Amino acid sequence: MDAAVVDSQESAFTGESGASKIQERLQKRHQERIDDAERRKEAKESQSVAEEKGDYFVSTFNRERESIEELLSSCSGADRAALTQKLEEATAKTLQLQKFLSDSTLFLKQYDLRQAQAALQKLQSSIAETREEGLPKKKFAFRARTKATDKASAPVSDTPTPNSAGSGSTHVDASAPSEKCGFSNMDNVCITKTAEEISKQDVLLTNLTNCKVRLLGSPSTLHLKNIDSCEILCGPVSSSIFIDQCKSSILAFPCQQLRTHNTTDTQVYLHVTSRAIIEDCHGVSFAPFSWSYPTMDEDFSVSGLDQDRNNWSQVDDFNWLAAGTPSPNWTVIPEADRKTNWDP
Repeated sequence: MDAAVVDSQESAFTGESGASKIQERLQKRHQERIDDAERRKEAKESQSVAEEKGDYFVSTFNRERESIEELLSSCSGADRAALTQKLEEATAKTLQLQKFLSDSTLFLKQYDLRQAQAALQKLQSSIAETREEGLPKKKFAFRARTKATDKASAPVSDTPTPNSAGSGSTHVDASAPSEKCGFSNMDNVCITKTAEEISKQDVLLTNLTNCKVRLLGSPSTLHLKNIDSCEILCGPVSSSIFIDQCKSSILAFPCQQLRTHNTTDTQVYLHVTSRAIIEDCHGVSFAPFSWSYPTMDEDFSVSGLDQDRNNWSQVDDFNWLAAGTPSPNWTVIPEADRKTNWDP
């Protein structure tokens, strides 16, 4: 075959091969553009859906909040029976609203989440204040006493156990009924309350030092303030737990929401169906809730909490907004260091 013909064939083949490769690259680039456009479209649709969900949540939440506020406003001047009914209805609606918030946390913006949590806390405080004003009941509290004072005048509600004299601690069994119950200004005592005493109650513990507290039952809310070197264990709390000024303590409880402020060097064994929130805290560590007592399952049923849903390690630190970087203010307790023996 003539050399010129061969060269011509080779050039034609090379040209066809190059054109084919160019065509492949063009097709690949075109497909990449289509895929990229599809991804942007999906992302936009996803964002639109999330925004629609957020808008729906805000409007629905505010509507229900206003309904509860109107219900509480109507309590003024109501007789005892009507007031009791209205407060029960307000409490039930508030719990439903809190569940609505808990189920919506995955798609809510941080601002909307904080606003809703603050609104819920305000509602709970309003309910407690309205109950306190309209249905006043004798409150009770226990104060630490010296042994000499105990011998001279032992109060009916302070019941030392037989072995307390040798241990130096006083075991207290509080049995007085109250709409809002709790303990304050106590040092080096052991306190136990039963489900009959705290079920659906607002429990307030303040100014406790070196105390051991066992709350067997399902309270509505739990407030801890000025707690130092204590061990506080509580059954399922149907709504929120609020902690302020706690240090060097061990806490264990299930709840729907946890708000912790100004707390240091404290271990929290937690079951939470929403999220835990800390603010102005450091040295706080978390582990899954592990305390138990014979009627725990019954109390979970009373509380309405989901035993299979525990977000104990999902902690929001309002003082740490660096995305992708763990907060230095809280840690997870290593498994080897977790408390397993809860005996008094």
